Amino acid sequence: MSAVRCPAFPAWWVNAWLAGVGATVLDPRLRLAWTLDATPMAVFAADNDDPVEILAAAWPSAKALEDLPIARDWGETSVLERKVPVDDFVARAKEARKHPQSWTLSSTLTDLAVNKAGEAAHAPLDPAGPGTVKWLHHRLKKVHRHATAPSTHELKESLLGNAGRVKDNGLGFDQTRLGSLSDDTEKWVDPIIEVLAFFGLALFPVRGPGVDARDRNDREPRALQRQWKRVDEGNRQGNTAHALVWPAWSQPLDQFGIDALLDIWRPNSKEQWKRIGIHAGWKITPYNSRDRADATRAFGSERL
Repeated sequence: MSAVRCPAFPAWWVNAWLAGVGATVLDPRLRLAWTLDATPMAVFAADNDDPVEILAAAWPSAKALEDLPIARDWGETSVLERKVPVDDFVARAKEARKHPQSWTLSSTLTDLAVNKAGEAAHAPLDPAGPGTVKWLHHRLKKVHRHATAPSTHELKESLLGNAGRVKDNGLGFDQTRLGSLSDDTEKWVDPIIEVLAFFGLALFPVRGPGVDARDRNDREPRALQRQWKRVDEGNRQGNTAHALVWPAWSQPLDQFGIDALLDIWRPNSKEQWKRIGIHAGWKITPYNSRDRADATRAFGSERL
């Protein structure tokens, strides 16, 4: 088995973690593990082939991204704006059911949490963007232009942490893209990590309580994405908080192995971790806006 250590993919960084998972989604031959270092880093592995060459061959083209079911204009269905009427979502979902990338809809929108305006809910990992880039698909295409067909050398430089960043907002939830909070510093991202992180969303469908707020007088329902769990805050009162949680594991797993591991992992049961090969875990920490006018969205992390 050939393996590549990736210092630029630390497990604590939610975008790098999603990017590691996303690589296994792009090609089923790739497997992912995390080192046992104090700061675990990704290790890509493959049987009899160079993982970097596999990733280069599997890299999505601009044409492939245009055909994703979350595109603003797609097939014979209605145009999808940022605010999506639930009937439009249902029609798009029916049309996309047989598409190999139908997960792009189910990992970003759900009709199981309809607000009072009759709109489908967006996933937490599908935050609204600034200005004219409010749509996740738009942001993906925009950042993909910086890495339309990376060579094996360019991919390896990104995995090793030697690639330069580009001025872009990326997918819109990476905290490391932000500069100083004391000024209007531009946002910078690694486009390869951003594109891979998008495909990592395949393992994170979004659901809801099955509530249509148009028929109720209580609060509007919230969408809940996979791996958003209640985790022990570690205080004497035993308080818990809802947050995205993710683990680092030592065994090389493909997409389906990762899927199964996430199903059985219990973040609050540390005695279980070692039995299933998990040696570290994190929970998401949202960016705190400076004021009401600050529409910035970003996620950091805190070790469990």
